[in-house]
Amino acid sequence: MDDLLASVTKRCEAAGQSHILAHLSDNSISQEEKLSFLKSVDEIPLEKLSDFLNGALEEEEKLKNFDPANVPAEEQIEPFHGKSASTATTDADELASLKEAHEVGMKAVQNGEVATLLLAGGQGTRLGYDGPKGMYDIGLPSGKTLFEFMAERIKKLGQLSGKGDKAIPFYIMTSPLNHKMTTEYFAKHDNFGIDVIFFPQGTLPSLTPEGKMILETPTSLAVAPDGNGGIYPAMVKHGIISDMKSRGIKYIHAFGVDNALVKPADPTFVGYCISSNADCGNKVLWKTSPGEKVGVVASKGGKPCIVEYSDISKEMSERRGEDGRLVFGAGNICNHFYTIDFLENVVVPNLGNMYHVARKKIPYYDAEKKETVQPPENNGIKLESFIFDVFPLSLTMAVLDVERKDEFAPVKNAPGADSDSPDTARLLFSNVAMDWLTKAGAILVGDTESDLCEVDPLTSYNGEGLEQWKGKTIKCPFTI
Repeated sequence: MDDLLASVTKRCEAAGQSHILAHLSDNSISQEEKLSFLKSVDEIPLEKLSDFLNGALEEEEKLKNFDPANVPAEEQIEPFHGKSASTATTDADELASLKEAHEVGMKAVQNGEVATLLLAGGQGTRLGYDGPKGMYDIGLPSGKTLFEFMAERIKKLGQLSGKGDKAIPFYIMTSPLNHKMTTEYFAKHDNFGIDVIFFPQGTLPSLTPEGKMILETPTSLAVAPDGNGGIYPAMVKHGIISDMKSRGIKYIHAFGVDNALVKPADPTFVGYCISSNADCGNKVLWKTSPGEKVGVVASKGGKPCIVEYSDISKEMSERRGEDGRLVFGAGNICNHFYTIDFLENVVVPNLGNMYHVARKKIPYYDAEKKETVQPPENNGIKLESFIFDVFPLSLTMAVLDVERKDEFAPVKNAPGADSDSPDTARLLFSNVAMDWLTKAGAILVGDTESDLCEVDPLTSYNGEGLEQWKGKTIKCPFTI
């Protein structure tokens, strides 16, 4: 322990963080506790904390003084200039192009070049569920969880590709809070028969406004997850990019855990991005109204980015194109494509340049009272980053607009909420099942407004393989 203590002490002194070591001389603290504390401090990028904070504070100040009506030319917000397409198009040429893109995507799956990447660090707290959000059951007859739906869609797509159940690796980023429960859940279900790789999201110490790390107890720091943008440093730390390269992966489809209708490794999206020679891609939903509170894809200073709804003027939010659609309407739903080259050679070298300030009430250790204090108001800063912070680094970003009713059933709010709840997600899921059967030629009778209709992911990935139901009468609700 002496060597570790000497190393950590030297690094803390150089970083101006020696105060966190003040209690190591306390003989009432066990050697085991001290060693655990020193190991945790040793993992922190102490030398970079000051730069992280200063960059985040500069951004905070800039946003505080932001005036949408008076933006410098180099930061001018404009509609996205890159390549885009829509699955809702009626244009024959564009439809033919998307059909070709689907074939390109399937070929990439067959070649073992596609991986899926799930952001699963969230808890089900807002749903009234004590556990990882991915283990939540939205109430369909099968009782399947969000994790299970995603895993089985991946399995089915592997089968459709002809390369088997494990054709598409499923990388899952957990959080320190839910890593154990998530891995145990998958182990209990034998990973649902697919290839699953887990790695935890990182954390960063909470800081005072002056940049000092905050002790929560004499031998533990106040830490917090580093935001969903923490997926990039976590991939580096845990060797995920190297693992992908060793498998021959060239393309990654990343998405969040709270969409019950997500299509993992979607061949159309993946193939569209490949065909577009995109280094990065974003699957979006077009906003239904100017006031819809969602970030949108745009260009700032000529670079692609996500602009929050609060950062564009009323005129911009209401502006429409010749097609009648909102010009700033490409709503972000955390559904992204990357090439492995983009992650390794562009994103990784720029890590650390994209943190944001979140001012929070941080519990802290009061040495005089010898207890942890819960502050009544914000006293510290959590540093976080967003997964889309890397978009401005892209040189060839592509955007695919998809239909909300087919691909987006968010599960964010508690049962009974008017939107984004398990109830609304279940109805959307049920509507997709009925739509697939209707398109297959089935005749639906009974309760055609039911929210309990279900086509199992192992039966169909995206409405294919249902020809046997043509001309047959199916009573709703149903499970197929």
